[in-house]
Amino acid sequence: MCDDAQICFAEVVAGSAAWLGRGLSCVCAQRRESDARPSFDLTPSEEECLQRLQNRIDIAYDSSIPEHQAALRALWNAVFPEEELHGLISEQWKEMGWQGKDPSTDFRGGGFISLENLLFFARHFPKSFKDLLWKQEGDRSAWEYPFAVAGVNITFMLIQMLDLEAVKPRTMVGAIFLKFLSALVFCL
Repeated sequence: MCDDAQICFAEVVAGSAAWLGRGLSCVCAQRRESDARPSFDLTPSEEECLQRLQNRIDIAYDSSIPEHQAALRALWNAVFPEEELHGLISEQWKEMGWQGKDPSTDFRGGGFISLENLLFFARHFPKSFKDLLWKQEGDRSAWEYPFAVAGVNITFMLIQMLDLEAVKPRTMVGAIFLKFLSALVFCL
């Protein structure tokens, strides 16, 4: 609970409270006279979650690591279960929206966690994944975006927007995200 010296941002969120979960009572910020912005204090579980997330963010995709190769193959199998993959370097990858025949060159900004995010999306929301991949909704444009690369870029942008590489949150959005993350049954 926030004390008098702290500002308490009560459950100000968009969306359903049932979806967001219960027990997210407030995000506390403390403003010091010398601070240009509030400092968001973390609970021990939030600190642990942030550290675990930062450790995952720091893992670059490395095509020589068997776990990374397996995750890339698993992504292919989740999206194209009936189509045999001819290799980790193959023209087939362009079908998924990689820039070239070697997807490993597209992970520079997002690292391994971006592959994990794409794989999670493909496994848990296969219809949405395929709708976006094949541009099933809305008008098709003459200029299409490379879907898989867009997924890597979204991971990179979220890391930046949520300021996840900072020691502790420097924005309200980052603080609320960590509160949600630590409220999950499992933390990464």
